[in-house]
Amino acid sequence: MNYADRNLPYWRRNLAVCVFGSFTTLVSLSMLLPFLPLYVQQLGVTAQADVVQWSAVAFGATFFGTALTAPLWGRLADRFGRKPMLIRAAIGMAIVMSLIGLARNVTDLVLLRLVAGLIGGYASASIVMIGSQVPREKAGWALGVLSTGALSGNLIGPLVGGFLPQWVGIRGTFFVGGAMIAVAAITTIVLIREDFDRSVDGARRDKPSQGEGAGSRWPVIAALLLTAMMVLLANMSIEPIITVYIGHLGVAFDDQAKIAGVVMACSALGSILTAAKLGALADRVGSWNVIIACLVLTGLVMVPQAFVTQWWQLAVLRGLMGMTLAGLLPAIAKLIRQSVPGHSTGKILGYLQSAQFSGQVIGPLIGGQIGAHFGLHHVFLVTGALLVLCAGINGWVKSRFDAATVATVPR
Repeated sequence: MNYADRNLPYWRRNLAVCVFGSFTTLVSLSMLLPFLPLYVQQLGVTAQADVVQWSAVAFGATFFGTALTAPLWGRLADRFGRKPMLIRAAIGMAIVMSLIGLARNVTDLVLLRLVAGLIGGYASASIVMIGSQVPREKAGWALGVLSTGALSGNLIGPLVGGFLPQWVGIRGTFFVGGAMIAVAAITTIVLIREDFDRSVDGARRDKPSQGEGAGSRWPVIAALLLTAMMVLLANMSIEPIITVYIGHLGVAFDDQAKIAGVVMACSALGSILTAAKLGALADRVGSWNVIIACLVLTGLVMVPQAFVTQWWQLAVLRGLMGMTLAGLLPAIAKLIRQSVPGHSTGKILGYLQSAQFSGQVIGPLIGGQIGAHFGLHHVFLVTGALLVLCAGINGWVKSRFDAATVATVPR
């Protein structure tokens, strides 16, 4: 009996715990978004252009670290089990999140955010666990539900970050975040169940894939990894500097963090409304169709964001963008699950996480540089064009490679 079959009795319970853990950890990680530029200023950076660029670097550092280590954690998950990776991520993030509240300067902030990425990644480990255990016919729905938990964290986090610093201070907010992640660690240790036989499941990682079409899977996987990167790039190209954009729309300085939190939350709220439904839709009509349609729609919604004159207009458009983005990651993860042998799921899903977080690194860097040198409006236009281009690439790969790929994957 293989790993997925042995863990079939546990996947619903593990899904519930992973949803809670992803929600909790991402609340803590996204809390800093509304006040990140303010914290950078508090740490001694004064020029506006420097605040914009340092905010982007500090925000992207975590995702750069995760992009580097996600494939490693995926391989170790295949070798030693998925639960140890969840525990490692939760404990590591709880410690580092608290230390960020003790940063002495902006260099400390960037380094600690980098370390958080290198040793963290609870939501990533959750995708590896659920993607490995869930029945294939329910993969889209389950990964959509898991995505909803993570998106809910991204929704609540900026709202909390807009108000909590007024009560406990900016530094105190990081200690609250660390405590929240510690709760997720305890829940994971106590409630997650996994039947992992290292002598069987760990040994299979070294066996080569069989089937004549093994090589033909890689163009599909490469296209999906590129798309995963673009999803996060689209969402994150503006968020680290959205407080500055809100200021350009006439919002008073004292209200900028609050309004920024609301605008960021609208994107996650839109995704929460559609993530599970689009995941289930991918189970019915095919993941490729959902991916291509969502990419085109998201690219179109990006354009009017460059021309808003009021903050509420931006909030509405970010909500619509969240609704169209929500179907992408569950559909991508499902296609990857269908395109690789079961004993390599953790490794390939680790590459998926690396691609996603690469987008979260590249997005803020692109947004910061374009915003600083050409104006914030151009960030939306460039991102929209990249999404439409990515949709074209996916359409080409689907027509040329997909049919042969699915037929040759070992089950």
